[in-house]
Amino acid sequence: MKVAELQVSQRLIPLQPTRKVQTQKAGKLQAQSTGSVKTFADVLQEQVKQSAHVKFSAHALNRLEERNLHIGMPEMQRINLGLQQLSEKGSRNSVILMDDTAFVVSVKNRTVVTAVDKATSMANVFTNIDSLAIV
Repeated sequence: MKVAELQVSQRLIPLQPTRKVQTQKAGKLQAQSTGSVKTFADVLQEQVKQSAHVKFSAHALNRLEERNLHIGMPEMQRINLGLQQLSEKGSRNSVILMDDTAFVVSVKNRTVVTAVDKATSMANVFTNIDSLAIV
């Protein structure tokens, strides 16, 4: 049946939403069906927590293993700090220098792309890097 036919016969049936609808009132997101309230700050904080962890690419993991480099929780925290600082400055692809190791990172993806130790880095050139962080 065409829309014109429905209009002529006046048998229009209103569509009912099948999923929850969110509205924004006074700076707060409210789910109409549940009545729960989340502020923008709450939603933002959840997103930050989900993306706060640094990831390692398969290539970076291979390099860490090949070069016998070990990363513990203190080093992970330092890399996270470096990524946070780089992100605040608008960096995209960077090098994080930590002790005797250089980590090439994708700031947007919060991913370590590769890791280079001091002995290996003497012969390397880093390209397509827009910033450097020393942690």
